[in-house]
Amino acid sequence: MTGAVELARKYPAARILFSGGSGQIIYGGSTEAELARRLFENLGVPTGRLITEERSRDTDENALFSKALADPKPNERWLLVTSAHHMPRAVGALRHAGFDVESYQVDWRTRGWEDLARPFWNVSDGLKRTDTAARQWVGLLAYWLTGRSSELFPGPR
Repeated sequence: MTGAVELARKYPAARILFSGGSGQIIYGGSTEAELARRLFENLGVPTGRLITEERSRDTDENALFSKALADPKPNERWLLVTSAHHMPRAVGALRHAGFDVESYQVDWRTRGWEDLARPFWNVSDGLKRTDTAARQWVGLLAYWLTGRSSELFPGPR
């Protein structure tokens, strides 16, 4: 979210669309979009610049509902700001929905090849990273097999 705030400050005329409902079946509570709205406002982004989508429960619905709200025109440029590990599946879902975006990756979990041989501080750190990676790889495969992604591993165009 702070990456989007940084871009909002740098590009004061840009529209901001934040997509994030709640994937929880029970124990509802606040949606991601509600939390983002509060954070953006607290960090000085006027609420009038922000469009929020709160119905989505997963990446596929993020893409479908966001495209409907944004109603992107052919000459417009839209950036997708999300975690680096989630970017391929998010881009694939948006392209499948007919919403062409450019990626702006944030929340990197490693610094690249130099971290390959670096040990974890404790076993749980390694397990958490493995869980994050496995979830994204399984998600990529599942989205591709079920026709919710434009390709198995979407990359830059």
